[in-house]
Amino acid sequence: MAHDHHHTDEHSHGHHHTPTDFGWRFMVAVLLNLIFVVVEALFGFAVHSLALVADAGHNLSDVLGLALAWGAFALARRAPSSRHTYGMRRSSILAALFNALFLLFAIGAIAWEAIQRFWHPEPVSGWTVVMVALVGIVVNGITTLLFASGQKEDLNVRAAFLHMAADTAVSAGVVLGGLLILSTQWYWIDPVLSLAIAIIIFWGTWGLLRESVDLSLDAVPTSIDPQKVKVFLESWSGVVEVHDLHIWALSTTEPALTAHLVIPNHDHDDERIQKISQALTTEFGISHSTLQIECGSVPCPFASEETL
Repeated sequence: MAHDHHHTDEHSHGHHHTPTDFGWRFMVAVLLNLIFVVVEALFGFAVHSLALVADAGHNLSDVLGLALAWGAFALARRAPSSRHTYGMRRSSILAALFNALFLLFAIGAIAWEAIQRFWHPEPVSGWTVVMVALVGIVVNGITTLLFASGQKEDLNVRAAFLHMAADTAVSAGVVLGGLLILSTQWYWIDPVLSLAIAIIIFWGTWGLLRESVDLSLDAVPTSIDPQKVKVFLESWSGVVEVHDLHIWALSTTEPALTAHLVIPNHDHDDERIQKISQALTTEFGISHSTLQIECGSVPCPFASEETL
């Protein structure tokens, strides 16, 4: 196998666009948020505030999502084996999918309880709500900053970032609700806030669910235009046709590609294949490409498959 060394090269630089320090960030985020969830839920039940319990439920689903994303982040860095030839990279896509499903479940529970509260509003201690939600703003704000830098490249980190940013906004809403309850004694504000929280979570979750389902089904990642890739491959000198073009995601950060290039009178030009593969990485961020060369209706006598 003359091109084995290319394969090892690819793995050494395949993760270059996601900082490797997200492991400790996930750990800090999970522990910080888990402590806050327990505190928030206890106070919520103690003072009969559904908004606090809803916010705690929202934060708990985020903790589960963060834990999944953290596990997937670690698994995605495991070396490939003879059985798992891509390693565990796809676990990051599965984590994003489960994360979205957890959130949808939390929304249903909160909305159901809030609707029942409209008929039976309960007195709520506004000051406790305000103080706990203020702590929530600090905890969620810190966590949001932890993930701000990597959210452009990695769907999983973006999921964590979006949830924490939404949590910060939701906690701010709960503070305002607590202040309104204090000044007006309108206890129906509590279930209204809970429903608003549910809608905010749903809005953020739907896009995440759609994208993670797409990646699970080997759809082309949204960051890549497949037509542009086809035109790009056809533009190389000697290439008369491109067929069997497949682009999919190995993980939430790594796209892969396979294609058949029809190059008449191909003379076993490995250097050209390497250049095309490197250009795919530079132009489209596709770090793992396998290109098969054909001479036309029949494969070339020296047809080679070059993997980069």
